[in-house]
Amino acid sequence: MLGKILLKVLRLFVGFFMCSYGTICVINSSLGAAPWDVFHQGVSYRTGITIGTASIIVGLLIVIIDALLGEKIGIATVLNMIFIGIFMDIIAFNNMVPLPNNKVTGFVTLIIGMIFLSLGTVFYMGCGLGSGPRDGLMVALQKKTKKPVKLIRGCIELGALLVGIILGGKTGIGTIIAALSLGYIMQIVFKICKFDSSKINHKSIEDNVIGIRKHLNRENDMIEEVIEND
Repeated sequence: MLGKILLKVLRLFVGFFMCSYGTICVINSSLGAAPWDVFHQGVSYRTGITIGTASIIVGLLIVIIDALLGEKIGIATVLNMIFIGIFMDIIAFNNMVPLPNNKVTGFVTLIIGMIFLSLGTVFYMGCGLGSGPRDGLMVALQKKTKKPVKLIRGCIELGALLVGIILGGKTGIGTIIAALSLGYIMQIVFKICKFDSSKINHKSIEDNVIGIRKHLNRENDMIEEVIEND
């Protein structure tokens, strides 16, 4: 029991780290900010708050939308919002993603980043402990519309990009590439990994609390039974 929990936690954090690494790859490609970062820039520009604060607020709002669309808010949803940022800082501070020397290596870095983002999503979402805000929105819309990942994710990224541009966020060629291709890359990676994000039955925080209580009650019953037999 404990071994399975530890393996699931390890898989969860490996997934978070891969997502963070992928995000830094996209940033370090120097071809332009990712679509959601353009959105955060636009919110920051219009409101005067920092980009980091804008990211947190937007994330919280999307979580609310996810819940309204029927997605469970799990432990991984909360941990995603905390540790993705922490891992990004660690990766960036330690220069774990080299800066490209030219446009070609920048493009390669961008593609590698999107692959890592996709693989990280498979790892952490496969734990069934909840989705991050934006991944949760993708899954919710996928379930509602029955459309493929490439279309749903592509529309989400393009939507975030367009709103970000309207709000004053800055873009680059990499931004356009990411918005148009991330959904396709995710679909390819999901297919290779035989992963269907719409069929994962995530456990909510309440489900996990109930599960822990049941496990503790069983442990107590076993102890009491041993004591009575003695």
